Amino acid sequence: MVVAGVMSGTSADGIDVAICRVSPAAATPRIKVLGHYATKYPAKVRAAVLAAMDAKNTTTAELARLNWRLGSIYADAVESAAQVIGIKPQLVACHGQTLYHQGVASNYLGAPIRCTWQTGEASVIAERLRVPVVSDFRPADMAAGGQGAPLVPMFDFCVFRDAKESRLLLNLGGIANLTVLPAGCRAEDAIAFDTGPANMVIDACMQRLFDRRFDRNGAIAARGRVLDKVLTNLLRAKYVSVPPPKSCGREQFGEVFVSNFIAACKRERATNEDILATATAFSAKTVAAALTNFCTPHLARLAPNARIELIAAGGGVHNATLMRMLADEFAPQNIRIRSIEATGLAAAAKEAAAFALLGWLTWHGLPSNLPSATGTRRPVILGKVTFA
Repeated sequence: MVVAGVMSGTSADGIDVAICRVSPAAATPRIKVLGHYATKYPAKVRAAVLAAMDAKNTTTAELARLNWRLGSIYADAVESAAQVIGIKPQLVACHGQTLYHQGVASNYLGAPIRCTWQTGEASVIAERLRVPVVSDFRPADMAAGGQGAPLVPMFDFCVFRDAKESRLLLNLGGIANLTVLPAGCRAEDAIAFDTGPANMVIDACMQRLFDRRFDRNGAIAARGRVLDKVLTNLLRAKYVSVPPPKSCGREQFGEVFVSNFIAACKRERATNEDILATATAFSAKTVAAALTNFCTPHLARLAPNARIELIAAGGGVHNATLMRMLADEFAPQNIRIRSIEATGLAAAAKEAAAFALLGWLTWHGLPSNLPSATGTRRPVILGKVTFA
């Protein structure tokens, strides 16, 4: 079956579409990426998305309009992908744009509530493309007691597990997340979680300090010095030491965090380059802390003698300064690092391809969450199906 996976992440910089062929197999489904297409959000749309994420107040009219506008933009992206790649999908799996994600329950109106909200009207996509659409993947996991994230580990398990080698799958999107696959693991042996920000804080600092979307190649961070005092204080944050399952987003590392971070740097008489260097180091150090505190002990228990390889994906792999910092962190543990592109899969295509797989599983009535990753009580079928 040909499935188009559609992903727009927490960075809200645009849309990735991966058109994939997914086929049943004896153990796990087989997935082949037939082509990848990327497009940026129009500037006004991105501004509206970011404003909705961090809004202290807004209107129901604005949120409703954004939902429908994003639906049409996703439909445009899939249409363009089909034309460029030359293959029309039979099913669309659309993650939608996350506006709010609260993986841990807190009291609301007299009851403990956890919640998530991905927007982008699936009916618009289904009507435009005249194919079924699977969307809204996270709520089913949360309703069963999970955090609704991360969901990409099912893709990692199906595609990257190895009989002899342990693998760490690191995704460097707005948020960084890790999937840990011990050599020869079963699904229940895999763990996965968000480690903290990858590009989110870096990009926000770039926008504020340099009026640019991102630090191309990490060039600006490379010119700065890391502020050790600020970094040490950041690493004392509760999220860093909380054991998985755990997930995070703009709720922890959005505008308020960035404002406080920049203020702390300026108290140390930092240049703007120093602020970028420290933000980049924070991303690398939180990944390293996760490796030391949670990943290495898990691998030592289940595959103590296996070689360990880390495969990195997401936009962060193009940030040379971030990748150098990560390599420095992992070198003492003799962990080999390579980009996912060395496996033949475009770094930006992975999450879109993952949701193509999740959509295929939903269409066939199969569970697609990993309880060991999200903390849910049981495997559940994710998503809602909208028919054309």
